[in-house]
Amino acid sequence: MNIHEYQAKETLKKYGVGIQEGIVADTPEAAVEAAKKLSAETGTSWWVIKAQIHAGGRGKGGGVKLAKSLDDVKELADKILGMDLVTPQTGPEGKKVHKILVAQDVYYPGENEPEEYYMSVLLNRNTGRNMIMYSSEGGMDIEEVADKTPEKIFHEEIDPRVGLQGFQARRVAFNLGLSGKAFKEMVKFVFALYKAYEATDSALFEINPVLKTSDDKIIAVDSKVNLDDNALFRHKDLAEMRDVKEEDPTEVEAGKYNLNYVKLDGNVGCMVNGAGLAMATMDMIKLSGGEPANFLDVGGTANAETVENGFRIIMSDPNVKAILINVFGGIVRCDRVANGVVEAYKNIGDIKIPIIVRLQGTNAVEAKKIIDESGLKVMSAIVLKDAAERVKEALA
Repeated sequence: MNIHEYQAKETLKKYGVGIQEGIVADTPEAAVEAAKKLSAETGTSWWVIKAQIHAGGRGKGGGVKLAKSLDDVKELADKILGMDLVTPQTGPEGKKVHKILVAQDVYYPGENEPEEYYMSVLLNRNTGRNMIMYSSEGGMDIEEVADKTPEKIFHEEIDPRVGLQGFQARRVAFNLGLSGKAFKEMVKFVFALYKAYEATDSALFEINPVLKTSDDKIIAVDSKVNLDDNALFRHKDLAEMRDVKEEDPTEVEAGKYNLNYVKLDGNVGCMVNGAGLAMATMDMIKLSGGEPANFLDVGGTANAETVENGFRIIMSDPNVKAILINVFGGIVRCDRVANGVVEAYKNIGDIKIPIIVRLQGTNAVEAKKIIDESGLKVMSAIVLKDAAERVKEALA
């Protein structure tokens, strides 16, 4: 589960991570009040207005602006709130901005020049260990750094038996070229960041940039946090941070019925039991001349209610021209699924698009008979090749 920057920073602060202070607002007037409060608390006289959406590259799309007066704060807040912000990660349709973060200016003048770094904590799936990845090239896309200057990316793998060690945190600071106060501050920052990552059961912490201020403080200026959905039952406070406005409405609806659904851009809806079979089904749809409109895994306990909910969700997409149900009866019997299809079809009413049902496994023959004798406009198949032909016919 993704959370907003302001929520991520609040979480980091709880664990002692230095952050760029800010206050969230949802109106221009609230933004001005937030700016005044920040000035009183931090002494800042400039403010950064940052759009809050679940996507990176906000600055490139015009979602991050510097305000040098309270009039600027109100004007920029009015401009950013409600805009459809398009970034490299949102796609051409963009995302509507419902909230902004009014943050303190941390690039103030001093004895030293501010410096930006990149840092993330994530699981290295090749080794099964948590890893701190960092670079002196902060404020840039890490993919670009990896492509052009891979020697500037460093890693620290954490042995789960002993946890993050002091020499590793010091090596991070050393590889970033720090010394004196900044060196000590970075060591503390690394320990606090890793503690926050572990304590929240996160899948990813990405801080870009980590800033060394002109007076050698180390703070998180931006923060991207991805929480592990499977661990949210242990973190009720974090689960409450979910913002469904940032998610696809159909995917949110599918989640209510425990359906694993991902919307795609094709014309053939598919309903399958099992992620592997779903991937194979999407390949088969493409080979038959269609494009998958979704990934929908109903799991191993498909019944009439599950099938009906799946139908309704798939048909809410106007681009769907046919539906393919592909079920392997192992845990679930095929005849039970077939009865579910028939019942769901009758409950929904007149379904105008073709439906192809391919059932294989336990009681597959009985299932085909149920479909064929139902009197409904449903085409049945047992082998995958037949199902592919039915899809081709439906799209012709």
